[in-house]
Amino acid sequence: MADPEEPKAERLLILCVDRDNDIGRKTNTPTPIVGRRDNLDSALKLILADPEEADANTMFEALRIYDNLQQDRTTNDIYEIATIAGSELGGVSADRKLVSELTDVLKRFKADGLILVTDGFSDEDIIPLVQSRVPVTSVRRVVVKHSESIEETAAIFSRYWKMIMEDPRYSRIVLGLPGILLITFGILVYLGTFIRFDIYTWTAIVGLIIIGGYLLEKGYGLDRKISAVFSRPYHYTISGLVTNFSLVTGFLLAGIGLYQAWTYIGANFNFDIQFPMNMSRFMEILPQISGWLIEKSSTLVIVGICVSLAGRSVGYLLDRDSRFWRTAALVIVAAWSWTILNEASLVILNPSWPTSGLIVSTIVGIIVIVAAGLSTHFLSRRFQHILKDKLEEEKEPGKKCEK
Repeated sequence: MADPEEPKAERLLILCVDRDNDIGRKTNTPTPIVGRRDNLDSALKLILADPEEADANTMFEALRIYDNLQQDRTTNDIYEIATIAGSELGGVSADRKLVSELTDVLKRFKADGLILVTDGFSDEDIIPLVQSRVPVTSVRRVVVKHSESIEETAAIFSRYWKMIMEDPRYSRIVLGLPGILLITFGILVYLGTFIRFDIYTWTAIVGLIIIGGYLLEKGYGLDRKISAVFSRPYHYTISGLVTNFSLVTGFLLAGIGLYQAWTYIGANFNFDIQFPMNMSRFMEILPQISGWLIEKSSTLVIVGICVSLAGRSVGYLLDRDSRFWRTAALVIVAAWSWTILNEASLVILNPSWPTSGLIVSTIVGIIVIVAAGLSTHFLSRRFQHILKDKLEEEKEPGKKCEK
């Protein structure tokens, strides 16, 4: 007969959490890992793959806790050890994978409590996920000890400095961008000795342009796209020559239009860009600047856009490409936008100008867009046989791959 005063045996799970899935990426070990033998083998694989990996030390600490509890003869508790992993993507993806693997572990081992072992990173994110499914009785944070000697500190510093110097991913930001800014500042200081201008104002302007351009390039991956364009093998066909020529001509016309407009504004408005900026003066002349910019540049800009789109549509037609219809519709829409811009500039320059022209041109523009879209849609279906050869060529590589 059992002693009624004897405490009930608990089932405790020692859980090691690898939120960024280092063990999966570095050792290709599937998770969850349940049992002492499997956890020991996985920890050894991870420490051999990366001796500096903190998650390996966390797994060894979980094993040490498990062994110590197993040797404790004062209780009849039942223990199990497991390791779960999240995802290198982090965020919601990692949390969902952790919850799924924890649920799997709890199906194998019905735990009454849990001892959480982590490396201390993102504990505030992990604990609520675990505690909502099983009570956390203890948390053990493992912090890897490092030598405090000057030699090891210098070695670590040298390693990171070498990585900054040789790894293009870091050297572009840490060294390249400040280098461009310093060279630009030096050029401006040199020019300032011959030309009288506010060196600090122009340094701020050029610096912001350089930093903004770099962030724009990185944000949209322009460096990769430009590299792909220049590294792509070109076949100089008639369609390619027509497309490229029209694109260059269109950009040239649009640039000339903007240059003429800005020249006109600079000659007729006495406004200097300086810091601090006179905002009241700027807001006073902003409508006039915007109106004249649209009025003086819209014609050449629209013509340039139409030339570029028309050349591209001709290239698609020569290639028997179905995108010809969509591009042709864009040419019509871009051409009609000149009327809308012209009416808008008149209203901006003279607020008392009747807005009926702008309203009518906008309504007609919507009708033109719908008509162009429907027309090109029906024409593409009517003359589908013209594009048949091109469509078969596009499908042919897929068929070869399937074979």
